[in-house]
Amino acid sequence: MYDYIKGKVDTISPANIVLDNQGIGYLLNISLTTYTAVSGQPEFKLFVHEVIREDTHELYGFATQHERDVFRLLIGVSGVGSNTARLMLSSMNPADLEAAIATAHLAVLKSIKGIGEKTAQRIIVELRDKVGKHKESGAFLTLPDNTTRNEALTGLVMLGFAKPAVEKALDKLLTQTPGLTVEDLIKQALRML
Repeated sequence: MYDYIKGKVDTISPANIVLDNQGIGYLLNISLTTYTAVSGQPEFKLFVHEVIREDTHELYGFATQHERDVFRLLIGVSGVGSNTARLMLSSMNPADLEAAIATAHLAVLKSIKGIGEKTAQRIIVELRDKVGKHKESGAFLTLPDNTTRNEALTGLVMLGFAKPAVEKALDKLLTQTPGLTVEDLIKQALRML
């Protein structure tokens, strides 16, 4: 099994990357979180998870060991495959995803494309006690005030913005600057959307 691959970034897209290591090009599936970390870098070290099935051998690359740990926890849940876990890590950064699981924030998990209520509940039940062991910062992030977030969400959706994009922007803003008013939250989210 591979632990990491370090090499020159040959090609990169939001879905995958080719790392050239000693003349061998390794195709790795990546999340948007990793894509953001790698973009613009001439060389990078990605932590690897290998998936071997009858019909395919795939490599998944992660910018941090923490992201790979969360990925491995997610694929251990019944009904969550590699691509679903990658999509979850593309929708939220690993720390925010862990916080949502630890605090049983069902709405946040359901807002991720492809995650229904039953899958979200299963993720919470199976991983709630495990995510605390993989904390990177030593403390869970506090989730935003739901009333302020929901009012801002409703306002932005009524303006015609897509709900998943709005939720991601609001969560990011409230994580960075907790305590924003609804008006400030909407103004800052409009700059991001």
